[in-house]
Amino acid sequence: MQFNEMPFEDAVPVDGYGPNMFRIGGKAYEGAMLVCGEKILPWGGYADVASLVELRELIDIIVIGTGPEMTHLPKAFREALEAAEIGLEPMATPTAARTYNVLASEGRRVAVALLPV
Repeated sequence: MQFNEMPFEDAVPVDGYGPNMFRIGGKAYEGAMLVCGEKILPWGGYADVASLVELRELIDIIVIGTGPEMTHLPKAFREALEAAEIGLEPMATPTAARTYNVLASEGRRVAVALLPV
């Protein structure tokens, strides 16, 4: 799927996604990804909560793309992010990518962690 262009100043947009891939900032990446500002990093999924906690000084909220459908976050994962005082918004990956793009284009302090569809 391709997204419409939006203005971004200090963030990289999620341009599109497909089976086990994302197009972020015009480049293709495979597997789960983490995007914060201009940083694009591979993400180890729910077992990699440390990568998200490290962002706590840079963000107010993290949008979690849970895959093709919205699912509940694992309890330990959710509790670790809540303890770090990071707001969480889990949603299906397609919705998470679009939501992140809107918030980032508004200059919000947001990151997105995406599991593939």
